[in-house]
Amino acid sequence: MTKDKGQRTKNKGPLMVGLGLCVLLGVAVPLTMWMGWNKQPDRVESQKPKAVKNSEVLPLALLPPESRRSQLEALANDSPSADRNRARYLLAADAIAAGRGVEAVQWLESLEADYPMMAPMVALQRARAWELTGDKNQAQQAWQQLLEKYPQAPMAAEALYALGRPGPNTVAPGSQQNTYWDRAIASFPNHPRTIDIAQARLEQNPNQPQLLLLLAKHGLHLPDIVAYLDRLVSSRNAASLTPADWETIAFAYWEKQEYGKGAAAYAKAPRTPQNAYRAARGLQIDGKKVEAIAAYKRLSAEFPDSEDTAEGLIRLAKILEPKEAITYLDIVRENFPNRAGEALWERSKMLEQLGSASSAVQARKSVLSQHSTSEAAAQLRWQMAQESAASGDLAEARRWAKELREENPHSEEAAEANFWRGKWAIRLGKEKEAQEDFEYVLTHHPESYFAWRSAVYLGWNVGDFTTVRQLQPEVVKPSRRELLPAGEEILQELYLLAQDQDAWTLWQVEFTNRIQPTVPEQFTDGVIRLGVGDNLDGIFMLSSLAWRSQPEEQAQYEKLAQQPAYWQALYPFPYKDLILKWSAQRQLNPLLVTALIRQESRFTPKIKSWAGAVGLMQVLPETAEWRATSMQVKEYDLENPDDNINFGTEFLDYTHKEYSNNSMLAVASYNAGPGAVADWLKRFGFQDPDEFAQKIPFPETNDYIRKVFGNYWNYLRLYNPEVAQKLATLSK
Repeated sequence: MTKDKGQRTKNKGPLMVGLGLCVLLGVAVPLTMWMGWNKQPDRVESQKPKAVKNSEVLPLALLPPESRRSQLEALANDSPSADRNRARYLLAADAIAAGRGVEAVQWLESLEADYPMMAPMVALQRARAWELTGDKNQAQQAWQQLLEKYPQAPMAAEALYALGRPGPNTVAPGSQQNTYWDRAIASFPNHPRTIDIAQARLEQNPNQPQLLLLLAKHGLHLPDIVAYLDRLVSSRNAASLTPADWETIAFAYWEKQEYGKGAAAYAKAPRTPQNAYRAARGLQIDGKKVEAIAAYKRLSAEFPDSEDTAEGLIRLAKILEPKEAITYLDIVRENFPNRAGEALWERSKMLEQLGSASSAVQARKSVLSQHSTSEAAAQLRWQMAQESAASGDLAEARRWAKELREENPHSEEAAEANFWRGKWAIRLGKEKEAQEDFEYVLTHHPESYFAWRSAVYLGWNVGDFTTVRQLQPEVVKPSRRELLPAGEEILQELYLLAQDQDAWTLWQVEFTNRIQPTVPEQFTDGVIRLGVGDNLDGIFMLSSLAWRSQPEEQAQYEKLAQQPAYWQALYPFPYKDLILKWSAQRQLNPLLVTALIRQESRFTPKIKSWAGAVGLMQVLPETAEWRATSMQVKEYDLENPDDNINFGTEFLDYTHKEYSNNSMLAVASYNAGPGAVADWLKRFGFQDPDEFAQKIPFPETNDYIRKVFGNYWNYLRLYNPEVAQKLATLSK
């Protein structure tokens, strides 16, 4: 899934989330058995991992090893069953993780015969276990047996790597080592062990363009992948790269948000509408306005009927002078009916800039009359509602909001408009209508920030800005995992057993459709990334599913988004224990802290902002230095999650104390600084928190408040039984 900075957000349908977990997606999606590693077209019942629903082991898989050992041992010594096999495998995996090789070998003895689905992984674990024992002969034999029995399975790449590696554990000298590694490159180019081989060989001889290209294709997870890409495109062999190679390089740059470099590579890639658009968009993001304008115009000339051209022309119009921009907006209106409303809305803005007020008004009327269900019409209706409210005509404001509800129920403005419709009803003394409006937001837009605000006005125990800090909500997480909508049978079993690193490794081999993944593949990729701590990209992969524009894909996304498992993946709990520890010490609502971390860093401990903020809670070094004295802390590392959450919660506690425990002001201050918030309070007062939030002149801070408290609400509605039950009852 290609990342596009500033990508247009697609409309979302109504998302009605109930209780409990269900199997994801009711569509046929790929899942294959271990049968020579041949893919089957559709998932069938016989191909699913057995005894998932009633398994006693799968809930234990989510517990720490020390907490589950005795229960697993009891199941492992029970009568033959799927759970017995799973228990033995988990006990072996726990022993390997703890360095107890002999114990792991014992649990794995003859397990292939009882657990044929996992036979290649059992063989791999046995080889790992023997290596831990220090018995080189047994380890060599185990690696050879894995390679001989399962030569086509991805696990064989691990054996090829081990048998060919240099060093004290070398199995075969010289040319034999090279043969093993050559086989890995030829047979498993996308396996992470093959990536390790390529890196090792490049250290010995940097001038190997084919290995650099292999990394460009399959090494996107590498922290230094951009350096490898730079080396490839600047090498003397760059002239021999094919257009397909350049497309691979461009995609890799784009994924790492190196948009200028990606644009240059896309210009050499096969000339498709998508590649032409990305070449232009990359130039625009990189600040090369003149070049971007030329690239957008070339896109339009070469691919006049492509949807990528429609997107490109709208972006082009926004960087042109108004008079010329109107010309290109008219092309969109004429050739792309589904974007005509948006083009007409942009046209009205250009006409205003040109001083043609009457023409601008007529254009806006046309948006409402000719493109009533468009996102542009929703934006216009919401603007009219706000203007009516500002002039004191609340009845007219409610009329516009009602029209938006009826004509644009899935628009980005719908939740906000219906929430304010309820607030305006209260001011008009229409309490019953207000309750109906708030309930409408909760049932039709349950994931929104305005659903939380609606719940507050309905009197639910969800915390308001002045009380949310003190709450300690009950949190109940799912007791086990659900099947993924894509992936081989072994991968499914590894995921259910929470063997996330091995599941991730296997997924790197299976996931070959990275540029244009299906909805099931993209969801699976996001979840697998979360399992290994790649939270930033994992959450992006999940959230960007909402951008799908094709009707079939939209339908798949909407079906997926009705499942709690989708939202629970979007709102995970990394670093839970540290968050609980420091939240308790600072008397902060742990879900509020979790929500803020999700917004600040997507749970990425070493991330740094353009302003120099560091880590999970994006603490500025100067802020840490300032607070360290009062905290009596002399040594700390802001990239360390424990230290970062310590400093972040301390500063959040400080901002709460500065504003009498008003969490809106505290969160705004965390983002914009105490001085800015103090200035806004003087300018706007604080009679109504929702009105105050609207008046904040920093768009980033206005959005930040909505995102943080929207995150808080989603954690609450997904994991708090009381709130979940209320939503389920209301939905009925």
